[in-house]
Amino acid sequence: MASSDLRAELNCPVCLNIYMIPITLSCGHNFCRICIDRALDTQEGSGGYSCPQCRRKFRERPPLERNIALHNIAQHFLSAPPPDPETGISCTYCIQASVPAVKSCLHCKASLCDDHLRVHTRSPEHILCDPTTTPENRICSVHKIILEYYCTEDSAFICVSCITFGEHQGHQVETLEVAFIKKKEKLMSLLEKLITKRQNTEETVSSLQEHKGRVQGKADGITQRFDFLFKRHLAMLLETLEKEVLSYLCKQKEQVFSLVNDLIQQYEMKMEELSRKIDHLKRLCAMTDPLTLLQEPNSGDLCDTEDGDECRERHDKLLLDGGDLAGVSHIFSTGLSYTITSIILGIYIQEVLDLLLDEDTAHNGVCILYDKKTAARSGTHHNRPDIEGRFMKYYQVLGTRSFSSGRQYWEVDVHGSSKWRIGVCYASIARDGDNSLIGSNDVSWSLYRRGEDYMAIHDMDETKLPDNILGNHVRVYLDYEAGQISFYMCYPNRHLHTFTATFTEPLYAVFCVEEGCVKI
Repeated sequence: MASSDLRAELNCPVCLNIYMIPITLSCGHNFCRICIDRALDTQEGSGGYSCPQCRRKFRERPPLERNIALHNIAQHFLSAPPPDPETGISCTYCIQASVPAVKSCLHCKASLCDDHLRVHTRSPEHILCDPTTTPENRICSVHKIILEYYCTEDSAFICVSCITFGEHQGHQVETLEVAFIKKKEKLMSLLEKLITKRQNTEETVSSLQEHKGRVQGKADGITQRFDFLFKRHLAMLLETLEKEVLSYLCKQKEQVFSLVNDLIQQYEMKMEELSRKIDHLKRLCAMTDPLTLLQEPNSGDLCDTEDGDECRERHDKLLLDGGDLAGVSHIFSTGLSYTITSIILGIYIQEVLDLLLDEDTAHNGVCILYDKKTAARSGTHHNRPDIEGRFMKYYQVLGTRSFSSGRQYWEVDVHGSSKWRIGVCYASIARDGDNSLIGSNDVSWSLYRRGEDYMAIHDMDETKLPDNILGNHVRVYLDYEAGQISFYMCYPNRHLHTFTATFTEPLYAVFCVEEGCVKI
């Protein structure tokens, strides 16, 4: 009864089997790892979770903690030999009541209780064994004596006469006790192997469950970021893009209207002049006196009705290009591209990279402020140590971190300078000479501003960017595995340029300040 009660306490309330990797919830109830995972999975998306046994509510998916003590008890219970069950065999001689037998006599072919065993004959032919309903199975069917040996060649149970006179003469035989011990050893070895396999399987299941938990954690984190990105960040980006497009459209409309109104005014003046000439010619045509008509001054200038070339060209250009309103689609497409890129990168990159400037690489004409985030063109020459990694010709400085994998981005405040270069480079970039300027070699990629002009430069190959680039913050995206470096103007959002390359060395952020200052 005690064993039965213990077995009941070791049963999982879901599968009703002995616990496999027992897990304890905060409410105190235990379940198999697989059972509770399945139960919680079915509750996914229902707005909450609950214990399958006591129905206690949890707002979030409850953490799963292994119950090591319960696990050890369950494993000990499973590996322990089962208790001796009652044989169910009754004493042959107790006719009035069913009394359990404790031994069977192979000679008498009867089962005996304790009382009848005490008075049973002790003669050698009366062989006692554990209670059995088939005593004939323990007697040699040929010689009618007890089976005491095991023939390993024929896998048969035999008696002593089978060895001496029977068909098993000369065979390899063992006593039943020896054969019993050997087989039990094999079974124990097999049991150990199976227990080891089960433990390995449990560890595999546990590792998979832990991996599932990690995936669940990542999924929850991405879900939260998606929620933020869609409900807040995306709405803000789209609102900014909408304002930028509408502002551009309004400016272009006003510009076109100004041109059109100017042309209309010029053509209205021309119409007034033509109307005056027409009225004068009508009066001349209405004259009847030849002398009077011939005395009028030369009227050749009245015949000049051709439009001016400049006005005609402006007119044709306006009709041809539609006032450049098509530029709205470019603003929208580039802004939308930036928005999508920002959302995608926002899933993988949680926050802007924290960069510092490496003063050991800074040109002596570049001042690095105490925060190591601001680089300014200095009017004085800094007497820094003359070390190998310092830029000597151009006013440049590297960031302290290198990037050889992953995605990251950083932002640069450039409102304090109208002449700068920012980008990335290998550590192998030259530190002196004309080839040390970022963008002028094949180991650096840069965005260059000079006044109102912007260019993307790599290995002296310059790509001029569109005019009217507004903004004081540049965002630099680096996707090392994809081989992409992208530059965006922030606030308003605008994609400027993307370099594509196969990176072979770690990359560093690099800054060139020819006037003013820039800040990371």
